[in-house]
Amino acid sequence: MTLAEKIIDKMQSLPEQKQAEVLDFVDFLEHKMVMEENREWAQFSLTAAMRDIEEEEDLYSLDDLNWILG
Repeated sequence: MTLAEKIIDKMQSLPEQKQAEVLDFVDFLEHKMVMEENREWAQFSLTAAMRDIEEEEDLYSLDDLNWILG
């Protein structure tokens, strides 16, 4: 018997309200997984975007920024 089958067997013995709680928990786990994947992708994207940025020439000097900020 697979793990999914064991879960289904146990869940079917629960009252409908408890089954709804199980479904809510599964939805929570799915959401958490998606959020973790998004966080990992965002970190990867930021790392890739910032790679070698220290070697780039500065476009503006501190004087330029001070002039803009007034």
